[in-house]
Amino acid sequence: MSRSAHPAGPRHADVLPEGHYSAPPTDLNHLDPKVWARTVHRDEDGAAVVGGIPVTRLAAEFGTPAYFLDEADFRARCRAWSDAFGQDADVFYAGKAFLSRAVVRWLHEEGLNLDVCSGGELATALSAGMPAERIAFHGNNKSPQEIQRAVEVGVGRIVLDSFQEIARVAHIAQSLGKRQRVQIRVTVGVEAHTHEFIATAHEDQKFGIALAGGQAAEAVRRALKLDGLELIGIHSHIGSQIFDMAGFEVSARRVVQLLAEVRDEHGVELPEIDLGGGLGIAYTSEDDPREPHHIAKALNEIVTRECEAAGLSTPRISVEPGRAIVGPTAFTLYEVGTVKHLEGLRTYVSVDGGMSDNIRTALYDAEYSVALVSRTSEAEPMLSRVVGKHCESGDIVVKDAFLPADLAPGDLIAVPATGAYCRSMASNYNHALRPPVVAVRDGEARVIVRRETEEDLLRLDVG
Repeated sequence: MSRSAHPAGPRHADVLPEGHYSAPPTDLNHLDPKVWARTVHRDEDGAAVVGGIPVTRLAAEFGTPAYFLDEADFRARCRAWSDAFGQDADVFYAGKAFLSRAVVRWLHEEGLNLDVCSGGELATALSAGMPAERIAFHGNNKSPQEIQRAVEVGVGRIVLDSFQEIARVAHIAQSLGKRQRVQIRVTVGVEAHTHEFIATAHEDQKFGIALAGGQAAEAVRRALKLDGLELIGIHSHIGSQIFDMAGFEVSARRVVQLLAEVRDEHGVELPEIDLGGGLGIAYTSEDDPREPHHIAKALNEIVTRECEAAGLSTPRISVEPGRAIVGPTAFTLYEVGTVKHLEGLRTYVSVDGGMSDNIRTALYDAEYSVALVSRTSEAEPMLSRVVGKHCESGDIVVKDAFLPADLAPGDLIAVPATGAYCRSMASNYNHALRPPVVAVRDGEARVIVRRETEEDLLRLDVG
């Protein structure tokens, strides 16, 4: 790889422009285990290794950009969530984070259930052998066709999101001679401490039926009267990338209050409560996520305490981790194309991907880590902005990070914690080809979602 000389960009913290970064790290070669998949480390040559394979070899075989997923880590996280909640609770993997047929098979083998929110996700789940009774179907505007298929195949639950959907699902189920198990999604007025666009439990948003004003209570009345529905519980989801359990405590208290009102009015104790997902992961070393056993202990204590205070039997708890399982297990590998120094500002490092494979930085102002992974370097830290190759000034992968000052075209850099939402939200902007997802485990690598080709693009363009 070339190491051509170039003028140095800004390096020292006392001369850096304002931005979203901490002081330069003392060791640019350190791969913080908090943000990298569990098997990632450096080999004796300085290259990062995942699942026993150096990234230099992976890049040569599969190209860049590409997502590399640590299968052993994914499976271990599934088991950690399942073990933490035990036999008396249900763990549903939120498929929207990342879904493929291989992932569905891993979930099935590790004993997790699956949450889908579209007909396409349902089709993927069924095609890979996930039993329908272990699938929950979410969404704020499910089509009649999606609902009919879900009822026909016998999904374990449909989460109802509006008054119209209560009637719609009941009608379709009754027309098919079935009684569909359902939950009602309630917005409880809790706004998680997160980005505005991913906080989902305050009233001013599209999801759920508001607890305020008695709407949720009315939804329960309607669902209990309809022969096509079996109301099994209440669902609440308060947001995403959450580290503080206080929001869950308020949410659980309000949901349990609703359960008590249902008991008092209808003489029915609903047997289940779903507290959603949204637990955060470490994108940078500053993030401090909770372990599944801590989360399980806290949620069980909250629900048990609130139910005892209300004189209710403790319902069966469900949770829906998606990002918390798959997010940390993958990284995106890029090749550096250009290195552009702006005197007194920062250095722009352009890679062969960008917002087409990771839209979250542009969409959510998300922060990521990044590291040189094809080698080690003893060069000084250089304030960098990792950008893509698309025709947008907002095409930013990592806003502010420190990379070695001798970084050059041809080097491989990687962004960790990209397992969730990056491939799921990938696009063909500028007619870019979406990268592959490669599972790595015990010295073997296999493509689980192949790289798109020009033929794939042209096949949809009917002229």
